[in-house]
Amino acid sequence: MKLRAALLAILLLVSPVALAVSPDEILPDAALEQRARDISAGLRCLVCQNQSIDDSDADLARDLRVLVRERLVAGDTDQQVEQYVVDRYGEYVLLNPRLGLHTILLWAAAPILLIAGLATLLVARRRAAVPAGDESLSPEEQAALDGLRKER
Repeated sequence: MKLRAALLAILLLVSPVALAVSPDEILPDAALEQRARDISAGLRCLVCQNQSIDDSDADLARDLRVLVRERLVAGDTDQQVEQYVVDRYGEYVLLNPRLGLHTILLWAAAPILLIAGLATLLVARRRAAVPAGDESLSPEEQAALDGLRKER
């Protein structure tokens, strides 16, 4: 039983990753096909959202794979193909978003909000704390406070 489980685990680890690219999509030119695979690996399936179009079985992913290959056959560079897809579907289609002002703001917002929240928490705790010296209390208030402390 343990031997079977170990063999199954080894087979799963050693087996090649099954890609969704069907044989009729593969280009005859190996270099062009490799370029298509490289581009497809960086494009998000808009149906699956967390898979590249190279790994997805969705119809839209297949259409995008075919579109990438058509653009490459037409003579576009890798950047032109990627830009063509981004122009049609937006930057969300990229698995690794481009570095720009909007992405920098997005990445910087989380730490800035965390620091602001911690600072607010520290200020609120300091304001809520009883002053170290009870000099701000009137003599009557001090006497009342001392009486309450003795009752405890």
